[in-house]
Amino acid sequence: MKTRAITGFIFAFIVLALILINGYSFTALFIIITTLCTLEFYKLVKAGDVKPQVITGLVLVFSVIIPFIFHFLYGKPISNLLFCVPFIILVIITELYRNHSIPFHNIAYTIFGVVYATVPFCFFYALAFSNGQYSFHYPLGFILMLWSSDTGAYVFGITFGKNRLFERHSPKKSWEGFAGGLICSMLTAFILSIYFTELPQIHWLVIGAIIASAGTLGDLSESMLKRSLSTKDSGSFLPGHGGFLDRFDGLLLAAPLVFVYLHVITINF
Repeated sequence: MKTRAITGFIFAFIVLALILINGYSFTALFIIITTLCTLEFYKLVKAGDVKPQVITGLVLVFSVIIPFIFHFLYGKPISNLLFCVPFIILVIITELYRNHSIPFHNIAYTIFGVVYATVPFCFFYALAFSNGQYSFHYPLGFILMLWSSDTGAYVFGITFGKNRLFERHSPKKSWEGFAGGLICSMLTAFILSIYFTELPQIHWLVIGAIIASAGTLGDLSESMLKRSLSTKDSGSFLPGHGGFLDRFDGLLLAAPLVFVYLHVITINF
């Protein structure tokens, strides 16, 4: 627990500092976490005859995130994302020259690694520029609500948990824990709405509910992946916490949904 607490404090400090400083430090955080999460995914699924293309996969990752960065930081056309198309095709072509028994498994895992571990962070990155220029309000609020949900779920689950939420994929999770996570996330959303007034309070509360719900499903989805591969953690980079995917699994489903929600309510404003 001591190791877990120290690691958690240092990790939280670094993440929050990079969000708060400016758009460039947030971009550095985006690049680092996206790259490490994708690498962890490839390492996780690399078993038996499955051999994802790590180098080609990372090239594909950067062909996706660089146009995003240039669009939001420098106003370049988002259509530059089309440059990722040749690299998707490159993944298929590369497999022609690899001597593996299940080539389409390799192709599928390589491309899905980008969809699963890279694209959600692109939505998270885009949250910071929702108002046309960099603002730490949305990404900071998102992270605080996500961490509040995780903490609330853990405390309520340990204290009151009796009814299993999804025992097949995560035996320890309970409905009581989910309720605690939802309450803590929405309480954090309520506090954020007092200081961050670009959204009406009701929308902050809805976002808090989305993050708690989708975050739990994201956690369960990663548990499903790890159990199917007989693996406990996605990595060991963070002592006491596992890997980066373990720390951001809730973000993978929540960030795209929050971005879509913000887009919809912005249209209606």
